Amino acid sequence: QVQLVESGGGLVQAGGSLRLSCAVSGSAYFRVSAMSWYRQAPGKQRELVATITADGRPTYSDFVKGRFTISRVNAQNVVLLQMNSLTPEDTAVYTCRQGPWDGYIYWGQGTQVTVSA
Repeated sequence: QVQLVESGGGLVQAGGSLRLSCAVSGSAYFRVSAMSWYRQAPGKQRELVATITADGRPTYSDFVKGRFTISRVNAQNVVLLQMNSLTPEDTAVYTCRQGPWDGYIYWGQGTQVTVSA
């Protein structure tokens, strides 16, 4: 059974930093799967934050370019999201996703990030 568990969220002041972690277990396909971070703010639709391909190529949504960095540690089945220069608009539940690969997509439960003004 594939499980994705996010950690690292919390409360931070504007301008601060957080590093989110997503640990994947039970997956034989982590190393061949793209990994993504999404976020959903209250009253808003879920949006893609960043994706990293199986071979380590990152892409970012415009609203986080230059501030967030996605990375992966394949030996540990972990994907990271380093978030710098946070603003109150970054407040959301951040969720990681594995895939799609071979038609499979897996989601974590999410971690809350709250940025105070």
